[in-house]
Amino acid sequence: MKIEVLGPGCKRCEQLYENTLSAASDFDPSTGIEVEKVTDINYFEKKGVFMTPGLVIDGKVASVGKVLSVEEIKETIKGNMG
Repeated sequence: MKIEVLGPGCKRCEQLYENTLSAASDFDPSTGIEVEKVTDINYFEKKGVFMTPGLVIDGKVASVGKVLSVEEIKETIKGNMG
């Protein structure tokens, strides 16, 4: 599973990134969750994210413009596991 946190580097984007890393670390490493920070504004536009921070899981936009809590991110990850 690939999780991308979209944001130019603002405080809210950094907080979402930290929360996402924390949430991902609670899952078994064998799940293969990768967390990546993306700062390319052109990429945001391609994904349809016009308000940051954005959270993208396996190519699908899961959240826009919100700093999700660690628990909210865990629930989102669980909902996207096959």
